[in-house]
Amino acid sequence: MFNKTKLLLLSAALLVVLAACGGNDEAENGETGETNDKDPIEMGQINWAENIAVTNMWKVLLEDRGYEVDLINLDMGPTMTALANDELDISLEIWLPVQDQHYLEQYQDDIDFSEATWYDNAKVGLVVPEYMEDVNSIEDLNEHAEQFDHQITGFDQGAGTMEVAEEMIEEYDLELELVPSSEPAMIAAIDDAVSNEEPIVAPLWNPHSIFAEHDLKYLEDPKESFGGVEKIHHATRHDFEEDYPEFSEWLKNWKMDDEEIGELMAYVEDAEEPIDGAREWIDENEELINEWID
Repeated sequence: MFNKTKLLLLSAALLVVLAACGGNDEAENGETGETNDKDPIEMGQINWAENIAVTNMWKVLLEDRGYEVDLINLDMGPTMTALANDELDISLEIWLPVQDQHYLEQYQDDIDFSEATWYDNAKVGLVVPEYMEDVNSIEDLNEHAEQFDHQITGFDQGAGTMEVAEEMIEEYDLELELVPSSEPAMIAAIDDAVSNEEPIVAPLWNPHSIFAEHDLKYLEDPKESFGGVEKIHHATRHDFEEDYPEFSEWLKNWKMDDEEIGELMAYVEDAEEPIDGAREWIDENEELINEWID
């Protein structure tokens, strides 16, 4: 009799524990109700406006659906190395066919570069303010080199566009030096120059919110050093698609146009925290989100 009573008590306790575990699973698994018991997705984040916007957007979308996401802040070079060494899961921003071509060539056997693209109208080149009426081509720069203190104001060393800009200087035999810094520092320099109507030349790209703030123009590039239209891909470590088939399918469906990425960047930049701006944008773009996530 004693053993039977003891067995009943143990069974009841076990049922309570199982019920509690089930409740936790339901709370943690987000909107889909699926079990995502893998390690957190480690997503590379580069300190560029559009990259901050899309990484925070995907963090919100994924965590709402039961995934865990860690954003790892790295420059482009270390991002590629980490992917190749399986120390990072994914990078959302690879510019091809020109800007990040050397990374593709270097790591094509170690990293999975997507065929799918999420932005198909990217542009890269040197820009100057519109008020610099006598400077309209890269070929004009040497004639006005002293106005620029013989400097091209750059951003992150190791970024694909910076590598291309170095090659461009040689192709055009420019008497200007590319000075690396960071994207925020470069943007601050442009802001300061434009507010004082001073000369400045810098490598820039679309999509970028600075074009909504200042009247800037791309310099003609007769040698096509920066290429033509660029497309933005993503890249993952090997076996990522096998480990995260659902998310991988969503990435293949992901497409944004100029207006959509511009609006997302504006929301993120205007918010106190990037994640809050991303969430607000998502709440107002459910129809678009549903096209990516079926």
